[in-house]
Amino acid sequence: MTAQKLVCSSMKVTITNDVGRVIMPCPGCGETIVRSARARKLAIKYKCEKCGFTGPN
Repeated sequence: MTAQKLVCSSMKVTITNDVGRVIMPCPGCGETIVRSARARKLAIKYKCEKCGFTGPN
């Protein structure tokens, strides 16, 4: 089994075993968005590479 390499959509850093991370579909197009616990805590914006949707606000 191959481990999936997760990269935070906000901070562009590789995350592994990050308690509090989230993997969710983009509200705009359904593409996978990955956010680290730190990016979520600091409310750092993310941008979907596929459709350009930005969040969290």
